[in-house]
Amino acid sequence: MASGSGEELHGHEDEDYGDAATMEAVRQLRAGYAWADVVSFEPASAAGRAVRVRGAAQAVRAVGRRVAILVLRQGAATVQCVVSGGDGGMARFAAGLSRESVVDVAGVVSLPREPVRGTTQQLVEIQVEKLHCISRAVPNLPISVDAAARSEEDVARAKAAGEQLVHVGQDKRLGYRVIDLRTAANQAIFRVQCQVENVFRQVLLSEGFVGIHTPKLIGGSSEGGAAVFKLDYNGQPACLAQSPQLHKQMAVCGGFERVFEVGPVFRAESSDTHRHLCEFVGLDVEMALRDHYSEVCDVVDRLFVAMFDHLNKNCAKELEAIQRQYPFKPLKYLETTLRLDYDEGIRMLQEAGVHVDPMGDLNTGREKAGRACSRQVRHGVLHSRPVPVGGEAVLHHALLRRPTVQLLLRRLRPGRGDHLGGAEGARPGAPGGAGGGTGHRRQYHRRLRQLVPVRRAAARRVRRRTGAGGDALLRPRQHQEDVALPSRPQEAGAMTPAP
Repeated sequence: MASGSGEELHGHEDEDYGDAATMEAVRQLRAGYAWADVVSFEPASAAGRAVRVRGAAQAVRAVGRRVAILVLRQGAATVQCVVSGGDGGMARFAAGLSRESVVDVAGVVSLPREPVRGTTQQLVEIQVEKLHCISRAVPNLPISVDAAARSEEDVARAKAAGEQLVHVGQDKRLGYRVIDLRTAANQAIFRVQCQVENVFRQVLLSEGFVGIHTPKLIGGSSEGGAAVFKLDYNGQPACLAQSPQLHKQMAVCGGFERVFEVGPVFRAESSDTHRHLCEFVGLDVEMALRDHYSEVCDVVDRLFVAMFDHLNKNCAKELEAIQRQYPFKPLKYLETTLRLDYDEGIRMLQEAGVHVDPMGDLNTGREKAGRACSRQVRHGVLHSRPVPVGGEAVLHHALLRRPTVQLLLRRLRPGRGDHLGGAEGARPGAPGGAGGGTGHRRQYHRRLRQLVPVRRAAARRVRRRTGAGGDALLRPRQHQEDVALPSRPQEAGAMTPAP
């Protein structure tokens, strides 16, 4: 069938519907319809508008011979499209579409007689006048969006009732990540992730901070307590940065006083838990101190409270979508976070029956035991002060709590895994400073692997195209051999300001 421009639509005689041979053909047939976003439809203003919408066919069903119902999904928003009229050819074409096919719908927005169930837009629908398929999905996808959107609780309830529901496990989700990302929960998760980063930047900029970008390919390890990815850089040993710690301290010494960074962090850890990622986005701050290290606690306190307030106020729909698939308890927090003396915190843990070494670190089990403490004070605890310190985990000054505890500063000796660049940066004179950092994704989801857009892991199963023979399942990828490489001094010349 020829269109007005000479382009073709294949498979049907009526130019109002069919498979689009070219985008130009569809463009010519859409004159008079304005592009619209499903999420923007408001009943009062949208009714009667001639719109053009592109999205995925989430569900299609025939209603008689001349009517079909198409649920169109655009991002996380869905709307019901009614295909009717004529000799029923368009309805039959719609009913024959495979799920997840990308389609163009042109029609008029109308108000349904009663709210539509099962769509995000319940008070409007589209009366379809033109329907063209831009890209057909294969008929039998390995997983469906509906199945991937089910919560574990839904599957458990169905099983208890004797019903069978397809359960999509994490490995299969990550193996077919493109489909899994289309669920409402995943769409919401990554939108919340974007908001976290935006608020982090905005709050710190308003506090007088400057954004920087520090090197990620460096000559030696950048922080103790975490394994390092080692590699060869043109015949010289190099590492992926574990932390921007020293570089942000050097920036403070360089006169910036307050700096922050949103950037990648690499940790070659073998931990296989929902709390660990070998690559993640870090949110780091560093600032010069004037009177006391509690100044940085004040900034971090305001920062996190602003994040939580923003998410509750501006991401209600996204949080609701996440809640449906991954139920969670609403976060409780104070406008000013309660601070405990370290000794008092240790005492509360011990009273809760948790054995704690006063000179030890807080591990996962002890963090969980902190819930008992929060019940005692009826609030969560973010900060703890002062903290006894020992060993080589401390980079700079700290408060000496007891005469028997010796604070060991890192010895800046070349060739011992230390950081000569940091020492050189302090020689011209350095203000007292403090800072902190957190993983970008730890603020809003406990299953970190689900917050990575595309799966990447040390051992994984990968599918590859093998032509007519279908897909072949490869063996899990193995770690490359870890070669011991000596550390090298790192200079600060590569540090650049953020745009």
